[in-house]
Formats: sequence, structure tokens, C-alpha cells
Amino acid sequence: MRKAPGKPSRTIFAIGLALIAVTVAVYSQVRNFDFIIYDDPAYVTLNQQVKDGLSVKGVVWAFTSSQASNWHPLTWLSLMLDCELFGPDPHRMHLTNLLLHTANSILLLIILVRMTKSLWASAFVAFAFALHPLHIQSAAWIAERKDVLSALFWFLTMLVYLRYADKPSIRSYLVTLLVFVLGLMAKPMLVTLPIVLILLDWWPLRRFIKHPQAGVGAKHLLMEKIPFFILSAISSVITVVVQQRTGAVKDIAQYSLIARVANAMTSYINYIVKMFWPARLSIFYPHPGDAFEMTTVIICGLLLIAITAIVIWQARSRGYLFVGWVWYIVTLLPVIGIIQVGNQAMADRYTYIPLIGLFIIVAWGLPELLVRFKPALAVAGIASVIAMSAVTYVNLGYWQNSITVLEHAIDVTENNRFAEANLGVAYLQKNMYDQAIGHLEKSLQYDPNDAMSNLNIGVALFRKGKIDEAIIHFEKSRQSNPRDIAVRLNLGVAMTKQGRVKEAIEYYDEVLQIDPCNVDAINSKQKLLMKQQ
Repeated sequence: MRKAPGKPSRTIFAIGLALIAVTVAVYSQVRNFDFIIYDDPAYVTLNQQVKDGLSVKGVVWAFTSSQASNWHPLTWLSLMLDCELFGPDPHRMHLTNLLLHTANSILLLIILVRMTKSLWASAFVAFAFALHPLHIQSAAWIAERKDVLSALFWFLTMLVYLRYADKPSIRSYLVTLLVFVLGLMAKPMLVTLPIVLILLDWWPLRRFIKHPQAGVGAKHLLMEKIPFFILSAISSVITVVVQQRTGAVKDIAQYSLIARVANAMTSYINYIVKMFWPARLSIFYPHPGDAFEMTTVIICGLLLIAITAIVIWQARSRGYLFVGWVWYIVTLLPVIGIIQVGNQAMADRYTYIPLIGLFIIVAWGLPELLVRFKPALAVAGIASVIAMSAVTYVNLGYWQNSITVLEHAIDVTENNRFAEANLGVAYLQKNMYDQAIGHLEKSLQYDPNDAMSNLNIGVALFRKGKIDEAIIHFEKSRQSNPRDIAVRLNLGVAMTKQGRVKEAIEYYDEVLQIDPCNVDAINSKQKLLMKQQ
């Protein structure tokens, strides 16, 4: 393997420029993309605090809010800064995400070259990170600003840690801790970074070998990570509390422990499969619940055990294999679904950091395995980068807007109630009522009592002038969600439309019992009372 020179060379500079150029070229189409209906409303379009831009009030809100079931104040401040500079403009926000994703790719290249001195293997990992289709969600979804922003701090933490490992000092140690804290404040995904730092001590930094010669052993390397683990623990507690308060964590009644473990094992393998064959990518993969195939689960479990046994066996002689595999397994743990957050089985965006471990295995393992075929391997590496670029470019096209991304999700997945329901809302927002009703009815086939789908189909029917049918769906929604305000307001409007004033007032009274200060209910009720006088 060619060794990279100690100082930045023209070759490294040229590779960096090529990495920037290719990444921007592949992702340039995002400058014309819109917001999408999933998560973007919570993060921007319906979030007045973010849309108002930076302010003292906004900063306080960012540090105290549990909006979107997360505590990530730096992510909020980042989005606020965009709105302060450009307004809530999706095109500019997409470009900010692209800027961050490109910066992350360059940082990864720099870090790997500095750590390993292996230029071409490092370059492959950086290009794969920048261009792999599984990273589209993180880079091309405005609500995933938290992914690209937290990854920036992840890599910066690694960068300053390298300086500390090279020349240990209190100052460099504290700077590493500070950058790590900032990363946790962008997204709690960084809770596994302390383990990754220990892995880096093993390979490629080899601090476990160097330190005993200097009179400092493995105990010191582990002790110096304790503050990082304490900060990770604090972040984890905050995250769990916030997600439980907002109802994001699903209880065992919905997904049994067996179902969650089974889904976790199959997801670990499915992510690997999608890394090598990134087909049928979707914004949402429905959770199978208890309808999993035990044979598949057992095979996936045995594969995980076998691979883990092999990498432990090879840990001393092939450190990259051990580090890459443990990196992948550990960094996926917070989102693998043992503690289920949301209704998805897996999500492409969860691989943004974890896939680096697998890329490392490929980049260092194949040259060692195929040492006699290096010219062919170089050609294969370039071909794989071109292939990833092409697949990413095509799949990016599905992210233009809510309709394109959700229609694609329905095409490539089965029984996707989530996609059907949200696509119905997307068409409803476009005043395309027949299309909206069609998809919302498909959503109700999976769950006839779904409150939101019944509410939205009722709105579509009401706007088409089918008041009686709309009221039927409003009532179903009301029964499924006894404290929902929106459905009662809609029932009040529908009853008023039919001249059933007394019933309309009763629904507005129900709203005011839940929310005594609701302006819509107060004004609507007053208008009806004035007409009765």
C-alpha cells in the first residue's frame, strides 16, 4: 500500500478537489428540491420558532425544547440561522445540507490519511461515504440536518483527538471534550463515539502497543475516556426522557421484545446487503411487528455471531477488520430498534456514520486479499465509485418533493400504511382531493380506526362538498383520539355547514374543555351564539 507523505501533497489536494467536485455534481439537483411532508413541518415549515430566525427567545427555546422528540439545540440553531439569512427557503437549506455533507467527506479523508498514512484506501472510504446511496436521506432531507451537523462534530472530535493522541496535553484533551459535547447537542447519535475512540487506539493509532513502552498502559487509555462516557450517559438519559415524554418510544405492547430483537438482527444484515446492493430504497420501511420469519432471523443471528468470531480471531493481525466491524455494530446500536423509536423497521439515514466501519473493511481488506491484482482492484474501485454516483443521482430524483418520494416508497415496499397516509396528505395539500382520498382509503385498509387518516379523508370529502361522508370519518377519528382538537373543530364547521348549530356549539365546547384558550373555538362559538340572538 502506498504511504502518504507526512505533509499535504499535490496528490492529496487533487483527491480532495475531485471529492468535492464529484459530490457537488451528484448532489447539485437538491438546489431545486422542496420540503417534504415527513418531519420537515416539525423542523421548519410549521415551526414558527425556527422560521423566525435567530433571537434570544429562539436560543432559549432551542435549549429547552423537546420538539421532534429530541434535545438537539445546535440543530435548531443551525436551521434558525438558515432562516435568518435566507428565510424558510428549502433550496438554500438543501444547499446547506450539501455543504455540510461535502465538508464531512473531506474531513473523513483528512482523518484517515493522517491516521493510517494509506492514501488510496482512505480516498476510497471518503468517496464511498460521500456518494453511497444509503446516505441520500442524511444529505438530501432538510429535517436530517441533525445527521450532517452532528457528523461534522463527530469528525472534528476525531481530528482533535488525533492531535491529543500524538501530543497529549490537558488543553487538547479539553478541546476534544468540548467538540464532543457540541456534537451531542447536534444529535445524541454521538453517544457511541467514546467506544470508537478506543477502537482507534487499537487500530490504526496502536496506542495500546505504544503506551506500555512509555510506562502508561491500557488502563490509562480507558480511564481517559471516562469523561466521554459520562457525557454520553447524560445525553442518553436526556434523549430517553424526552422521547418518552413525547410518545416517540414505542412500548412492548406495540412491539414485543422478541419482535424488536428479531428486527434488530435482520436489520444489521439488511444494511450490509443494501450497502453492496442499494436497491429499493425508501423513506420508510414498515416494521414487521411479530410477523417476522424465524428462519431468516436465525440465519441473520448466526451470520452476526460468525462474523464477530472471525474478527475477534483476527483482531491482532488485522486490526482494521476488528475496528471496522465493531464500529459498524456499536454505532448502529442506538438506532437498531431494541428501544423502538417510531414505527420504522430500519432507516437509510441511520447508516450515515456506521457504514464507515464497513467501508474501512473493504478498503483495507480487499487489497490484502487480492494483493496480486492491484491494477484490477484500482479499476474496480473507480468503477464502484462511478456506480455509486450513478445510483445516488437517480435515487436523488425521488426526493424532489413529498409526492415523488412517497410514491417511490409505495412502489418499492409492501404494506406501507405510513407512505399511503402521508401521500394522501401531500395530495390534500395540493387540493388534489380524489388522489388524496384514494391513498387515504388504502391507508385505512390497514387500520380502519386510524385517527389521522380518518381526519384527513374527512377534510378531503368536506372540501368536495360531501359533508355527510366527511362527518362519518370525523366521528371515527374523534372516537379513536378522544382529546384531538382538530377533529372537533372540523366537526363544528361541518355541523355549521348543515345548519346544526346546537351540535356545532357542543363540539366547540369540547375543544374549550381541552384547550380553554383555543382562539378558533372561541371565535366560532361566539359567531354562532350571535346568530342565534
